[in-house]
Amino acid sequence: MLRLAPFFCALVLPSAASAGILSAGGAWVAIDRGASCEALTRSLRVATKDKIQALAGLTFAADGRRWAEFHARLSRIPRGDASVMLKIGDQPFLLVTRNGWAWSRGPQQAQAIVEALRVATTMSVESRDQGGSRFSDPYLLDGAPTAIDSAAARCALRSAGKIR
Repeated sequence: MLRLAPFFCALVLPSAASAGILSAGGAWVAIDRGASCEALTRSLRVATKDKIQALAGLTFAADGRRWAEFHARLSRIPRGDASVMLKIGDQPFLLVTRNGWAWSRGPQQAQAIVEALRVATTMSVESRDQGGSRFSDPYLLDGAPTAIDSAAARCALRSAGKIR
């Protein structure tokens, strides 16, 4: 479904000069941002103009500090004491949160998330908003393995000095 590529360009690229699409297929896209590469998707729930669009993905830094770090921009700000859970298929992952964003808890969890993304068909990020209401940001995983591999390979080549 390469027809999603223009949508992703408008949604996740700050400018064409600072990033490039490596691959786009299914519901995912791989982007080269120079110092990092990302495999990204957006929630199935498209936000209205006045709301936040939920996004999720994995970041690979060329310097190796972040490798397959999961991140999600949530559609709502979670209340202060709320947990944020990533569910990939039936597998839950407790995430770290701040200011409407959530991240994997470290390299081991990031690796487990990548492994789960390769075999599952559904993903959601769930929590409670500041009013106490539950919310869930659902995602498709079609195209995730290709986007993950493209982003990882590009940053591995950059890290090895094979490309700039």
